[in-house]
Amino acid sequence: MAELHVPGISVAVVHNGVMEWAKGYGVRQIGGDPVDADTRFQAGSISKPLAAMGALHLVQKGRLSLDADINSNLTSWKLPPSAAAPGAVVTLRELLTHTAGITVHGFPGYAAGASVPTLVQVLNGEPPANTPPIRLDSPPGKAWRYSGGGYTIMLQLMLDTIKEPFPQFMHDTVLAPIGMNRSTYQQPLPATLLSNVAMPYNADGTPVQGGPHTYPEMTAAGLWTTPSDLSRYIIEVQQSLVGKANHILSESMTQQMLTPGIGNWGLGLRIGGSATDPWFSHGGVNAGFESLFVGFEHEGDGAAVMTNAQGGGRLAEEVMRAIAVAYDWPDWQPPVRTEVKVDPATLARYVGTYQLDPNFSLTFTLDGDQLMTQATNQPKFPVFPESQTKFFLKVVDAEVEFFSDDKGQVSYVILHQGGQDHKGMRK
Repeated sequence: MAELHVPGISVAVVHNGVMEWAKGYGVRQIGGDPVDADTRFQAGSISKPLAAMGALHLVQKGRLSLDADINSNLTSWKLPPSAAAPGAVVTLRELLTHTAGITVHGFPGYAAGASVPTLVQVLNGEPPANTPPIRLDSPPGKAWRYSGGGYTIMLQLMLDTIKEPFPQFMHDTVLAPIGMNRSTYQQPLPATLLSNVAMPYNADGTPVQGGPHTYPEMTAAGLWTTPSDLSRYIIEVQQSLVGKANHILSESMTQQMLTPGIGNWGLGLRIGGSATDPWFSHGGVNAGFESLFVGFEHEGDGAAVMTNAQGGGRLAEEVMRAIAVAYDWPDWQPPVRTEVKVDPATLARYVGTYQLDPNFSLTFTLDGDQLMTQATNQPKFPVFPESQTKFFLKVVDAEVEFFSDDKGQVSYVILHQGGQDHKGMRK
């Protein structure tokens, strides 16, 4: 916590189908009261799987369809046609699985005192919105690309269907039935709920000015919750999968939700693990908050970790791996690798920048004989050789592999992370 400038962290562990323990560490804000198991944190993108459960409940009730044109149910706003995909139809299933071809990865939120746009202004990228218009820019159903913008369209779709405030719908339909009594989608958080709330911090340990940001994109980033409440969600999914809970979704709908498609993504959740021991997971990053949860489908195990600092996700992952060791999980345990010696002249061949997509690159530099890597908008970290061409990071479970062309020139890298491979061409 000291090394990563994380003032507070909260952890809850699910074991054998029950929440076995929950505990807070550190403080809600520097110089303030301690974090405990009831301290609320912003969940960031962990908002998405809970919102997805609400959307799937509407599908189950016949009020929405997974595979119909979303424009047939959108009334307050319509997704404009796209020259990149003429005549294309976007579905709720594609929004949920990040395969709709929709723009805008995520949202920075709105600082205290800033004007907050309406949802339609966010969708159209109109002032005071601080993100571009949310649009279709590639054929839907063809590729996986994470899109908070797609989930924001889903918010409008749900609002046009339920015709009530989204936080009230989620409370009545998802949060209260599970027993998530410390959770809400209200943005900003009402003054009556501000007791025992974690305050956000930047990566350098300074407080986020003005405190928590406001997120009108509630389905994408608007949830306030605790690891204990996320544990209740994990248990609900585990039990609904085998017909034992089903407070929100039926057994068959839960099975659909957990069926991986393109990019190993289900309906609102990342799916991983083996065929015999699959898990479901999601991370979350808001301004000054980073979190992670994991649940195993068949083992009755899982955990949730929330922090109040930018960069706290690194700590959350390390804690999750420690839990995996302590509880002997079939996955998520730290990988064991052997470092080998690579000649400095070989390392020098890898120096350069590799473009993985238009907004994300990896830059490799030499610090003496140590190869370093820096991703877009992230700190610089050392990478360690496990072969002459493959390197691993210690701060995250990721590998980078260098490839040469037929002339022997290093031309691209492959980033292996999260069960996916991302190719980056040398610039």
